[in-house]
Amino acid sequence: MHAQIVLFDGFDPLDVVAPYEVLHAAGMATGGAVTVELVTAEGAREVPSGTPPLALRAMGALDPAAADVIILPGAAGDVRPEEEIGERDRGRTVPAILARTLETGLPALAAEALESEDTLVATVCGGSLILAMAGLIEGRHATAHDLGREILAPCGAVPVRARVVDDGDFISGGGVTSGLDLALHLVEREVGPQIAHAVETLFAHERRGVVWAARGPASAF
Repeated sequence: MHAQIVLFDGFDPLDVVAPYEVLHAAGMATGGAVTVELVTAEGAREVPSGTPPLALRAMGALDPAAADVIILPGAAGDVRPEEEIGERDRGRTVPAILARTLETGLPALAAEALESEDTLVATVCGGSLILAMAGLIEGRHATAHDLGREILAPCGAVPVRARVVDDGDFISGGGVTSGLDLALHLVEREVGPQIAHAVETLFAHERRGVVWAARGPASAF
């Protein structure tokens, strides 16, 4: 299983590093059956995070045809209420950073990945909002950070208040640290529970909550 984690200017570092480490550890546990790389829509480059001066280097270009799994993180930026933010700082807000990704080649590549039967797309935190704002997950169940989940419904997605939501070939994680749980779920689902358990034990991390999926009877409350 080859995974590509997509970087963009202003990405949230924890959204990237947490799943990267889980997948890298899964690769070690399987003797190299799982591989992971950092990419961008533009190709190899240094990418500034939303937590300066931290930056990460992408080693290649996002390629849906070459990846079994594509993971899209959210952004890190100013999260103050809109009325408290001056005009000068509006471009540094999380919504503004996420909106700027729509002006890149990322939406087209994400659409290609979502249309492919061989590619699984996953998001962490605000990553699902990028897909929603691009009109790519209409009718799909998704979650996001509590501060941004309300954006999903107006964009046609079906919001679910859960830490991880599995909607078949599209999986989304909620808050920032959900990247750990999402990646472990990916490993369990695509590689196997023994490897997922080994990585979970290595990181001394126990996954939180039930992975939500639209299967079985709906709750009466």
